[in-house]
Amino acid sequence: MRKITTIILLAIACIGHTAFADEPTALKQNSPRDAALAKQLGADENGMRKYVLVILKTGEHRVPDGKARDEMFQGHFANIKRLADEGKLAVAGPFEEKTGWRGMFIFAVDSIEDAQLLVATDPVIKNGEMVAEYHSLYASAALMSVNNIHKKITVR
Repeated sequence: MRKITTIILLAIACIGHTAFADEPTALKQNSPRDAALAKQLGADENGMRKYVLVILKTGEHRVPDGKARDEMFQGHFANIKRLADEGKLAVAGPFEEKTGWRGMFIFAVDSIEDAQLLVATDPVIKNGEMVAEYHSLYASAALMSVNNIHKKITVR
C-alpha cells in the first residue's frame, strides 16, 4: 500500500512534466512562457525544478499526552510555517490514513543533505515522535506557488 501511495504522489507531482514532454516541438516553441515567473520559481526550461520529498513516519518514541506533546506539535507547526515563509518548504501535510505514515514535506532544495538539515529543526524529529524518509523529486516549479495561494484561502 505504501509503495502504491508513493507512486501516486510522484505521478501527481510529475504530471506537468509528462504533459509538457509529450507536446510536439512546434507547440513547445509557441507556448507562452513567463520567463520572469519561471526565474522566480526556480524553473528550468521545462518549468520543472528539483525538490526533496520527505515522508514522515511514526518514530520509536511517542511523546505522552499532555503539555510536552502539545508544545512539541505547536513547535512542529511553527517550524512548518517558518520554512514555508523562507521559501524552503513548497508543500506539507498529514496523511489521513491511520498507518505508520504521518505526513510529508516537499522541500525546494537540491539535495537530500539539505533537506536533512531542515528536517532536523523540527520538534517531532528531535523528540523521536517521527522519523524521516527522503526521496529526490523532479516536479513542476509551480509547486512553489502553493504557499502564497494557501495564505489567501486559509483563515489563519
